[in-house]
Amino acid sequence: MQQRPHYKFWPKRLPHSITVPATSLWHNLATSAARYPDKAALVFFGRVLSYRELAAQAERLAGALHALGVKRGDRVILDMQNCPQLVIAHFAILRANAVVVPVNPMNRAEELKHYITDPDAKVAIITGDLAGELAKASNALPPEQQLAHMIVTQFTDAFDADVSGDDAPAAAWKDWLGTRHPLPELTNGKALAWTDALAANHTPPEHVVGANDMALLPYTSGTTGLPKGCVHHHSSLMHNAMAGQLWGGSTSEAVVLAVVPMFHITGVVSMMHTAILAAATLVIMPRWDRDVAGRLISRWRVTAWTNIPTMVIDLMASPNFASYDLSSMNYIGGGGAAMPQAVAQRLFEQYGLKYQEGYGLTETAAPSHTNPSDNPKQQCLGIPFMSTDARVVDPDTLAEMPIGESGEIIIHGPEVFQGYWKRPDATAAAFVEFEGKRFFRSGDMGRMDEDGYFFITDRLKRMINASGFKVWPAEVELLMFRHPAVQEACVISTKDDYRGESVKAVVVLRATHKDTTEQQIIDWCRENMAVYKIPRKVQFVDALPKSGSGKVMWRLLQEDENGAKK
Repeated sequence: MQQRPHYKFWPKRLPHSITVPATSLWHNLATSAARYPDKAALVFFGRVLSYRELAAQAERLAGALHALGVKRGDRVILDMQNCPQLVIAHFAILRANAVVVPVNPMNRAEELKHYITDPDAKVAIITGDLAGELAKASNALPPEQQLAHMIVTQFTDAFDADVSGDDAPAAAWKDWLGTRHPLPELTNGKALAWTDALAANHTPPEHVVGANDMALLPYTSGTTGLPKGCVHHHSSLMHNAMAGQLWGGSTSEAVVLAVVPMFHITGVVSMMHTAILAAATLVIMPRWDRDVAGRLISRWRVTAWTNIPTMVIDLMASPNFASYDLSSMNYIGGGGAAMPQAVAQRLFEQYGLKYQEGYGLTETAAPSHTNPSDNPKQQCLGIPFMSTDARVVDPDTLAEMPIGESGEIIIHGPEVFQGYWKRPDATAAAFVEFEGKRFFRSGDMGRMDEDGYFFITDRLKRMINASGFKVWPAEVELLMFRHPAVQEACVISTKDDYRGESVKAVVVLRATHKDTTEQQIIDWCRENMAVYKIPRKVQFVDALPKSGSGKVMWRLLQEDENGAKK
């Protein structure tokens, strides 16, 4: 790689690129458990799981998966909010030589069908609160596509429901976390309790996978159709876990607040795998609550917190904020949305913390860019990550753009995925050859300044960013077309002071359903799609603007919306 302008801001102690180990990700947990058997690996509402216990439970669960017929390369669904069982199950699947298919727990049955059929999954590991929805999805499929086995855990398998004080969950979570749900009925399969799966103590298979075997199949949506699986080998995740540990200066003494979802690529790689590699401690939150976060940071002396900026804004707005002790923290950063200048300034003035923004995609195992800790720029993607070459090119000609001019960001590096699962057409379209190397087309428009730092300017892809969650309009539209009153729908973004952007649906009603209300559409969406995809606003129109070829001119509607919001 030629000398790039950002190298003069590179942390002096770090190499520009690293060699990726030939081992699988399972070896990282096994090694940490051998080195630090008694050290706290996971903390969940006061209950501590040591590295020895974490590795042992993952081994036992891998044995249970093997007994259920899971073989090398099989895809296993993992569907749950953050909890110790998610970490145990993730590593158990890898230990069993299989592939983790992380699923967003906000998905409903209609959405979940695709996550069963597309990866040809026969086994799922899930929490009791979600198991009914996944069973509903499976049972609605043809028999040959249904799940054969489901391992179901309850949140109280991992903590004591009567815990009190600073370790207690939010009061509003009491029923959600404390309820023990019955095992669901599978039409052509069987559900097994987590505790029974571990108690069976089956012997796991020999661990035979390595760097070039598939480890993770996360799904990402796009401009058209259903979500696509991104094939990640152990090596791509291993690179970013190791690079993340080096870049963040993480050690075995680090205490990480784990609230970014670990079904999302950032939570999987930048938080979970990086922490387990370093033998750090993960203090786990199942979902966001600003006062639970404040108490846990203070109680467990949290040193590192990867987040989305809205979490920081919310915590600092808490009436109890002054009572929380953030003095232990030495790293704070994240992405998904720009951190407001005023909030970043307050973090620095009060705590000496420089908020480090980064950028990455599911296809790049999270970070492809990040800010150096000594020289961060605010509201900036940062510089290309370790071992990474990134450029800004004309999206049509692929000619490199001059400094300061906008073009498409393209990325080459060991963290880039192999391609889209079962989609050679989409894979071919996602890569270009540039200077003799294979670069991934991000679909994001950006510019590079004279120091080699990257900034987002626009998106080539049609996508809405709601508090860091990516919402793909085409996917929401596909679901909305199933509503009996919806003749046509076009989904666009609308400005939102807190979330940054929210979802808006412009809808043409069928002549037979003209009395349908906005609230009825929103309520139906709540029943049929993940909460972050639900339109916050529905506008009824007589017709959608269309091009001569009959395509809906969504840009026109988006421009009208942007103009109305100014």
